[in-house]
Amino acid sequence: MTPAFTPLSAICGGLLIAAAAVLRMVALGRITGISGIVSRLLPPYKDHDFGSRLAFLAGLMLAPLLVAMSGQPIPHVLSGDAGQLAIAGVLVGFGSVLGGGCTSGHGVCGMASLSARSLVATAVFMTAGIITVFVVRHGI
Repeated sequence: MTPAFTPLSAICGGLLIAAAAVLRMVALGRITGISGIVSRLLPPYKDHDFGSRLAFLAGLMLAPLLVAMSGQPIPHVLSGDAGQLAIAGVLVGFGSVLGGGCTSGHGVCGMASLSARSLVATAVFMTAGIITVFVVRHGI
C-alpha cells in the first residue's frame, strides 16, 4: 500500500529539514549530512562536536515518537523482510562511503550550495532510487 501524497505535510517537512540545515550551518559552520554525523559518533572521534551530534540524532529519533504520542497516524511502508532490509542498509552505507556523503549532505546542503560533486551524486542516487522502486514494484 502506497501512502497518499500530502503536499502540505511534504512542504512543512521540507521547510523543517531546510531550517535544521541552515541552523546547523549558522551555529556550527557544519554541513547537515547524517552519514557524517553518525560516523563521527563512532571511535576514533574526529572532532569535539560529540554532544551536538548526539543531540541532533536524538531529535531525529524522538520526533516520530512525539508525533505518535500525539495520536496522529504515521503512514509508512516498510518491508517485513529482514534480509531485504539488511541488504538495503549495507548498500546505503556503501553508497554513502563511495559517494563521500549521503542524501542529506549532498541532496540538501550540497545542492543548495550548487556543488558540482553534489549535483552529480544527487543525480546518481535519485536515478538508482527510481530504478530500485520500479524493479521492486514490478517484481523484475
